[in-house]
Amino acid sequence: MSEQIAVQPTSINDLQPKMRLEGKVTRTELYGAFVSLGLEHDGLIHISHLSPKHVKKVTDEVKVGDEVVVWVLNVDPEKGRIALTMVEPPDVDWTELETDQVRTGTVVRVERYGVFVDIGAERPGLLHAREMGQYVRNPADFVKMGETIEVKILKLDRRKRQIDLTMNLEPEELSEEEDDEPLLSAMEIAYRQAQSTNRSRRERDRMSKRKSSRDDFDDIYRRTLENR
Repeated sequence: MSEQIAVQPTSINDLQPKMRLEGKVTRTELYGAFVSLGLEHDGLIHISHLSPKHVKKVTDEVKVGDEVVVWVLNVDPEKGRIALTMVEPPDVDWTELETDQVRTGTVVRVERYGVFVDIGAERPGLLHAREMGQYVRNPADFVKMGETIEVKILKLDRRKRQIDLTMNLEPEELSEEEDDEPLLSAMEIAYRQAQSTNRSRRERDRMSKRKSSRDDFDDIYRRTLENR
């Protein structure tokens, strides 16, 4: 994210989320600090946005007169409200992430079971070894720290802030039969065929017994009529 302010806003209507600004603390409260941005309204940094770590007291982080660097969280021009943060926001918000998205990221950590890839979100995503390729046993042999790779979002858990990634960028194309039924091993196929054969044999036996019983009944019925 750029360290420079691209355009100095002159009105609250010029503000956009993630915009980087400089201002001066004008007032502190128990719940946060107010910052003058040189606009018609001051912005508010809530206590939860003063630092990445937990803040117990606002004045432990900022005091009146301090020059601070802030980012716009959201803005409501009609109500004259400007929400700010002193924690640099990620390039990509959680609301922008979706499964099956393909993104470019940087490998920031390598583990035995996979690698973590920074795709610009709040946290790196996990690219498990099984999602790197069929024959990848040691992720370190496949990718290196700092390497830029393309990945696809496999799964998102917004509550836990977890992102699962894959290097399989192509959509899976399954035939109708494959889509209806999972792949079976040779043993499973043989077992199912045997079961099917047994079911067919039992069905034939039942049909034969039914036919025999029906014939016997017809014969008894016929003889009964003849004897009347």
